[in-house]
Amino acid sequence: MASVLPLLLFCLLLKATSVSSQSLVLPLRTEKIQLGSPRNSLLIRYNVSLTVSLAVGTPPRKVSLVFDTGSELSWVRCGKSFTASFDPSLSSTYSRIPCSSQICKTKTRDFPIPASCAPDNLCHVQLSYADASTSEGTLATETFRIGGTHMPGTVFGCMDSTFSSHPEEDSKSAGLLGMNRGSSSFVSQTRFPKFSYCISSHDFSGVLVFGNSSFPWLAPLNYTPLIQMSLPLPYFDRVAYSVQLVGIRVKEKLLPLPKSVFVPDHTGAGQTMVDSGTQFTFLLGPAYTALRNEFVEQSRGFLKVLPGFVFEGALDLCFSGSISETSVNNVPEVVLMFRGAEISISGERLLYRVSDRIFCFTFGNSDLVPVEAYIIGHHHQRDTWVEYDLQNSRVGFGKARCDLVGQRLGMPSK
Repeated sequence: MASVLPLLLFCLLLKATSVSSQSLVLPLRTEKIQLGSPRNSLLIRYNVSLTVSLAVGTPPRKVSLVFDTGSELSWVRCGKSFTASFDPSLSSTYSRIPCSSQICKTKTRDFPIPASCAPDNLCHVQLSYADASTSEGTLATETFRIGGTHMPGTVFGCMDSTFSSHPEEDSKSAGLLGMNRGSSSFVSQTRFPKFSYCISSHDFSGVLVFGNSSFPWLAPLNYTPLIQMSLPLPYFDRVAYSVQLVGIRVKEKLLPLPKSVFVPDHTGAGQTMVDSGTQFTFLLGPAYTALRNEFVEQSRGFLKVLPGFVFEGALDLCFSGSISETSVNNVPEVVLMFRGAEISISGERLLYRVSDRIFCFTFGNSDLVPVEAYIIGHHHQRDTWVEYDLQNSRVGFGKARCDLVGQRLGMPSK
């Protein structure tokens, strides 16, 4: 929910395959969502979320949770009034956290001030997200389960009140699984040293792995370090997966941008975040303008710019007319350059089909969102093995055929 413009639905099935004593492998599924006929300007909306299915409680109840690398505290809708919910009264391992508990007094990213104490002496939490949605309820512990692996005593929010600007979509999930670097996130509490995923461009499937992913058939990854600020800054997200963007190439041409364009300023604005919950990639104004102009110049002759059209309020470079396979193959490659690693984006990943005769460039201007950051979205991570190595504070990228990866790991076909 803290991410920007997620447009694909990922469903993580409950069945898990254990490929070693150190990892859990789970299948991913994707579903395209029709957004309706295009207009000259469309508002950004959270019409679809990345979700995972796992089990909570004893006896276990299967729930579908939004999988969010931009959020910390996991939570589940509790009570019988929700269509997708968890009833804690039916679980023998559910335990509410009292106000006297240290976690209720701890300041985190999700709790800008310590959680409050409810009249019943229970720890009360209220969360707000970037899409204006909110969730409110009681802090508790419960057993979470992925396949045959049990994680007892996991801290989460048992929420009895939620508000969303898109209730129809949010009703498809029972809550949220927080996966950022914060101390209260699911991955931090369960102490997995790393997690990784691979999203296919071919059949809209994918694989999510908790733990070790050093498979012998996987191509070597190139790593870039996670960036951290020594002092807290107002606009720097200290628990995001922040890396350092150092340059952008269009085909062989390096954009003439000073290094300072990619460095966070004195307020912390301008960090670069790898985000699996955002579909497209967003760049701050100067970098976006330089990329846009160079892409238009190198595409002149086979792509016709559609003036004045803005898709979802953030993608303002769109093209009209039918685009042949030859034209797609001729689209100039864009390379995002990081310290020690690169992401190469080519072909159809650079052009998003809005309608039969409208295609939009899959980079957006952060200033239009508005977000004071660079965000690397999952559309540009397709057919890439992405590894979040928490133990060594780095993110790895490597090219992969993600549909074949699923077959190698014994995942069921779509």
